[in-house]
Amino acid sequence: MNLVVAIKKKLTKLEAVMWSIALPGFAQLLTGNLVKGILFVLLEFLVNVKSNFNEGIMYSFLGETGMAMQVMDFQWLMFYPCLYMFAIWDAYRSVMPEDEKITFLPFVFSAYFVTVGLMISPKIKMFGIFPGPVFLPMIFVIPGVLIGLFIRKLVLRYYID
Repeated sequence: MNLVVAIKKKLTKLEAVMWSIALPGFAQLLTGNLVKGILFVLLEFLVNVKSNFNEGIMYSFLGETGMAMQVMDFQWLMFYPCLYMFAIWDAYRSVMPEDEKITFLPFVFSAYFVTVGLMISPKIKMFGIFPGPVFLPMIFVIPGVLIGLFIRKLVLRYYID
């Protein structure tokens, strides 16, 4: 019996990244990488539930960042940035042209910066506002991507032919 489980679809780089931002594993499922996609979705679900991340996101968007801080379990939440950025990079890598080199750097530096942002979020106020454990790590994505892109550019220019 010939059973087709999934249709492999060729995504653009933007589609792959956007589906992974929506939920890690979605891009992998769309491209037919079922085992990897299911694993990312399950890990996302596990870390999300154990860390109370959705509840923290809800409180943060309601302006109650102090409550977000109280309900989140940082021991579980610390896994989230690396899992999230790795799933996004894996989705990007699966659709990027083969001649692209060291594309992982912006994703890796984002994971580093978001993790640091998460760790220092209990202590940081910006312009008298407490951004909390959701918004401060989100802000830290920006320098992570920029530094990763800058280092990639340097490496490509001076070290890779």
